[in-house]
Amino acid sequence: MSTATQPLNVLGTPLQTCSTEPMTGWFRDGCCRSDPDDRALHLVCALMSAEFLEFSKAAGNDLSTPRPEYAFPGLLPGDQWCLCATRWREAYAAGVAPQVVLEATHLNTLGVVSLEQLRQYAVR
Repeated sequence: MSTATQPLNVLGTPLQTCSTEPMTGWFRDGCCRSDPDDRALHLVCALMSAEFLEFSKAAGNDLSTPRPEYAFPGLLPGDQWCLCATRWREAYAAGVAPQVVLEATHLNTLGVVSLEQLRQYAVR
């Protein structure tokens, strides 16, 4: 695949895999990319923290409870996950944003949050 057709990350370089253990992404291929059907924009490769998981659960999206019927193992602190850009923005505003892997966070995230905000929480 040529670089012209590869999805890019927020740094303008080829998008890296976020996680395959647990398997994440809108397409469940490990990458934070989406298509027009993904209205929530699962584009931010985030490193889960206990604080964020509690925040997300209180906001109506329980990411920590396993849901075998959806082949969802439940997330633990330390797991990387393709998070909705709007949820990350909400967590940022609340002071509980999880850390972000910039190389695995899709370029389209910048339509929701700034690179400066993401850099404040960069893992590497």
